[in-house]
Amino acid sequence: MNEEIRRLFQIFWAFFKIGPVTFGGGFAMIPLIEREIIEKKKWLNSEDLTDVIALAQSLPGAVAINTATFIGQKVGGVKGAIAAMLGVSLPTFLIVLTLGLSYFLVHDNPKVEAAFMSIRATIVAIIVYAAIKTAKTSIVDKTTFVMMILGTPLLFFIHPILALLLGALAGIISIYMKRKFGYKVLASKKKEKDLSSNDYEYFMGSGI
Repeated sequence: MNEEIRRLFQIFWAFFKIGPVTFGGGFAMIPLIEREIIEKKKWLNSEDLTDVIALAQSLPGAVAINTATFIGQKVGGVKGAIAAMLGVSLPTFLIVLTLGLSYFLVHDNPKVEAAFMSIRATIVAIIVYAAIKTAKTSIVDKTTFVMMILGTPLLFFIHPILALLLGALAGIISIYMKRKFGYKVLASKKKEKDLSSNDYEYFMGSGI
């Protein structure tokens, strides 16, 4: 029982530290999740995080809360999901409450406006960094690279959920066709490294 409580507190505290940087819809938290959850705690690996983020984006609600809830559930079950959700939400709630109470005192302050301009620019950089890190585990072959190239401009014209559904459909069709014609199918770069040199040459030479 004590071990379970300790694990739940670890989950809560990990996301409590991550919560204050969930600017930009939550994507800014991805580098911190990688550092805290993957590198330090080793609760997940990079491929797991990529899957969780994709799932979190495909469901209603904030990406930050969805991501934290999924990770908490994977690490500590239902109680872990609740602990992670509370951990990532509580700092934001406290910050918003504090800012709400002081809004009318500072909203016209030039220094405050300048600070938020800089924060918005910094968030763009963090999101780009998170996208690059995610790409390293998501783009495993030529097919996934093409999906990324085609999917990026599509997001300017269609809803992200529709883009995810189209991506999922394209992935299913791609894997079906590869298996039908005898090509090797890789789910991650880790598996690619495990191939023998001959298999690797065959894989790259096939144009997949």
